[in-house]
Amino acid sequence: MTQRTSGEWIDHFLTIDPPRHKSLVMTVCGDAIAPHGGAFWLGSMIELLAPLGVSDRLVRTSVFRLVQEGWLIASREGRRSRYALAPKALPRFERANRRIYSPPGLDWDGRWMVVLAPNGSIDGDLRALLRKELEWEGFTMLATGVMAHPAPDRDTLREILARAGAAGKVFACEMAEWPGTGSRPLPELVGDGWDLSGVIGSYRQFIATFTPVRALLDKSAQIGPQDAFALRTLLIHAYRRVQLHDPMLPLALLPTPWPGTDAYELAKDIYRLTQAQAEEHIMAMLRKEDEATPQADRVFYERFGGLLD
Repeated sequence: MTQRTSGEWIDHFLTIDPPRHKSLVMTVCGDAIAPHGGAFWLGSMIELLAPLGVSDRLVRTSVFRLVQEGWLIASREGRRSRYALAPKALPRFERANRRIYSPPGLDWDGRWMVVLAPNGSIDGDLRALLRKELEWEGFTMLATGVMAHPAPDRDTLREILARAGAAGKVFACEMAEWPGTGSRPLPELVGDGWDLSGVIGSYRQFIATFTPVRALLDKSAQIGPQDAFALRTLLIHAYRRVQLHDPMLPLALLPTPWPGTDAYELAKDIYRLTQAQAEEHIMAMLRKEDEATPQADRVFYERFGGLLD
């Protein structure tokens, strides 16, 4: 079978698995806009997303909804619209970036974090909100009012409790296995608390889908900036979608081999091979509307363990 060109692969991907438009705009905001000052003119976003099959109308609708949901703030200059990442949304973008661009398998000291909300300590609405937010970060509910994770990001937990209005209303503590008591081993909680079969399947599908892109980049002397941007964007969009359902447990508690490790290495390789050309395209599109658009910041070049080594 003849290997697809980059353009053919992009067209095929968009045909068989078209991304949701608002979600794709979010991916571009986090991956491409945030490193360049966190703001964009609507015309630039329309041009960036056109090669990915998103029409002018759909971009406008998606951006409008993200403003309504508090992700973006809008301003106008004459007939032009400018958007920026909302300050209150920045911690959530930063949290997502830590998940996406950092290697899996956190160092683990064997201790678990437990969040306790005893009956009567918080009302039903706050309990439901807190459960949703913590499950989004990989916590599982062990019993009513008891949620746990073996290796959460503590700063993220503080931010969630503050944003949800639960700070000072619930208990957050650590637990460890007590040796010699004859109890079940604490790691067995993973099997009770998390069904990882769907995550495993999604990582394997990601690997099957993007391995041909890695081969394509190995064999192609050069791909154009627009295709590089499209490949990088679709890569991060797909990888982010898988990771949203990954509880990000320590490797020590996961089945071996863990496909998330291979998925990360594949994403890292493709990102490194496309980032320079993609950045050229991003800068060209952003500077059409704003010549003062800054180059990517230092944090951008720290993604995936460093993009310049």
